[in-house]
Amino acid sequence: MSSLPILDLLIIAIYLLGMIGVGIYFSRKNTNTDQFTKASGHIPGWALGISLYATFLSSNTFLGVPGKAFGSNWNSFVFSLSMPIAAWIAAKYFVPFYRKTGEISAYTHLENRFGPWARTYATVCFILLQLARMGSIFLGIALTLQALTGINVSTIIVVSGICILIYTILGGMEAVIWTEVAQGIIKTIGAFVILWIVISEMDNGVTDIIKIGNLENKFSLGSFKITDFTNSTFWVVFLYGIFINLNNFGVDQNYVQSYHAAKSEREGARSIWLCVYWFLPVTVVFFFIGTALFAYFQQNPDLLLAVKQQVSAEKGVSIEALVPTDYSDRVLPYFMVTKVPHGLLGLIIAAILSAAMSTISSGMNSSATVFLKDIYQRYIDKNITPKKEMMVLYIATSTVGVMAIT
Repeated sequence: MSSLPILDLLIIAIYLLGMIGVGIYFSRKNTNTDQFTKASGHIPGWALGISLYATFLSSNTFLGVPGKAFGSNWNSFVFSLSMPIAAWIAAKYFVPFYRKTGEISAYTHLENRFGPWARTYATVCFILLQLARMGSIFLGIALTLQALTGINVSTIIVVSGICILIYTILGGMEAVIWTEVAQGIIKTIGAFVILWIVISEMDNGVTDIIKIGNLENKFSLGSFKITDFTNSTFWVVFLYGIFINLNNFGVDQNYVQSYHAAKSEREGARSIWLCVYWFLPVTVVFFFIGTALFAYFQQNPDLLLAVKQQVSAEKGVSIEALVPTDYSDRVLPYFMVTKVPHGLLGLIIAAILSAAMSTISSGMNSSATVFLKDIYQRYIDKNITPKKEMMVLYIATSTVGVMAIT
């Protein structure tokens, strides 16, 4: 069923069991809504910062960013450069605002300003967005792991989904945050391991990567022409990044809920900056991995031909008709299968899993929270008892998780 050696499978199994273990450990404290939705406001800023970083660094980043750098250049990295501006605004204005109101849902404020329709509309859109996001992450991660392990796509989705559901339901927000801390560390280690292996496979290490990258203009951040808004220039991506990051830090329920989980307003603001301090340099690592892979396959054209042949057979087109973006997302999995030694491959697969699981677990918890606060308590039962609140949260989390898996 699987082409992985026992050692790699054992490492993956230990990781998954460890995540479930975290949920079981925190289940003893997860007895009320306050604990389930915001960990009773007891999370230190440093842990929250790594948790936010882990949520930002999804599996799409882990696998997609090297593919972008391989297929084009570093233009997309400009998105990350806009984060400090959004972080400053969020730390100065958003965190104090949400902390002072005490409302766990980001969308309660829309009703106060525009009426019930705005709150409900935003809530439904958020839940649908989370379902679409979680579903796409499940599928993307499963397709990649199938190529690495030989395990059926559906099996990967169901097994990983059940593991996420277990620790998210059992441990609530506190389990989500602390598993994300572990996942953030694991995926960072995985990125550096991949980079180290690619560099070691080059004829002259980093020197060749920089040389080939410069020759092919792979380090370009895009055109700096300030009047061009029809192409993906530096300034277009930078402005886009500011607004998307403001959306993430300012109105995304995943982040707003984290601010309430912090011990204090100061710790909440600190977590945003720590997220940025981690995310920026690690994103550089992922872009450099993509450029390094480009240089590696330039030195090993026979391996690149093998990747093209796989994609050509799948798409039913000739190799000559393929462009780099057709196979850029395949080079990292292919490199891992052929060059990463046993044991380390299990660690990297665990890192890829962690990149997916951190985003999905946050999505499940936050979706259940807004369903309870903005739909159930708003329209169905305004005088709901604490015991029934927990039941609604458990059912909502399970339902969202099953729908995402499906």
